[in-house]
Amino acid sequence: MMTGIMVAGKWITDENEQNQSGEFHEIPTTFRERVSAGGKSGFKAEALRYHLYVSLACPWAHRTLIMLQLKGLNDVISVSIVDPIMSDKGWMFSDAPGAIPDSVNHAQYLQEIYLKADPNYTGRVTVPVLWDKQSQTIVNNESREIVRMFDVEFAALATQKIDLYPRDLQQQIDETIDAIYLPINAGVYRAGFATSQAAYEEAVTQLFESLDRWETVLGKQRYLCGDRLTEADICLFATLYRFDSVYYGHFKCNLRRIIDYPNLWNYLLDLYQRPQFKVTCNQDYIKCAYYMSMTEINPNRIVPKGPIVDFDQQHDRDRFGSA
Repeated sequence: MMTGIMVAGKWITDENEQNQSGEFHEIPTTFRERVSAGGKSGFKAEALRYHLYVSLACPWAHRTLIMLQLKGLNDVISVSIVDPIMSDKGWMFSDAPGAIPDSVNHAQYLQEIYLKADPNYTGRVTVPVLWDKQSQTIVNNESREIVRMFDVEFAALATQKIDLYPRDLQQQIDETIDAIYLPINAGVYRAGFATSQAAYEEAVTQLFESLDRWETVLGKQRYLCGDRLTEADICLFATLYRFDSVYYGHFKCNLRRIIDYPNLWNYLLDLYQRPQFKVTCNQDYIKCAYYMSMTEINPNRIVPKGPIVDFDQQHDRDRFGSA
């Protein structure tokens, strides 16, 4: 879903970042300031001060929405959702189904938000974006850090006192998020955007080796880090939820579906059926975004009718005890 880039404040279209071996590489995020509970960072956690820009299609943006719901921060941080289809100017705002226009900066395109923060910005225009209404700038556009801020720094403002980064599991949570990132979260993109057979096969092999590993782990415990839901589960969920409907066919990640993994599949159902997860999920929006925006791998922009996936069917994760 990356069709262009800003260079010194000007939008240009380009190809996805690949090297000579045909491997896909992401450009690092650039806004990395932090919101802190007490404000020592220069950005204090306050109600109604921050605005979150997301796409329901992007798995990284999806993480932040799930955390917002789990912590009960809906009335603390406002949200805009871009149009599902990326335009030739990048993400845009509209009244399309599932979208929420920009009520804060009244922008037409997300690139306007980046330029407001830095008129000479060079880099990708990506979601999620955490915007500070007070200082009129982007605080952060790195999903993992936004998730952590919502979880930890906004805890005093949260209506749900759930801790998804408990002190005794912090090292394990960080190691787990690291472990699933390259082979799974980024792995599906590495496979989908590979331009050589070797790069594709390497990505797909690592992807399914990692899925096989976590299938085994989840045969012994309810969640990735034991018997408690953590940030790591949010990170894996966002990829698993899109897998059978998008990554399996669109990105050629087709050795197996998630439904073919008994433990991963039931784990996915378990998470999805939590109201805070379900309310952030929109398969129609997701399929429209992937199949109609990524013309380099789907030039005719045909959106498949299937598969029919029932995320509400009974799961078996209660065998590990109550959630």
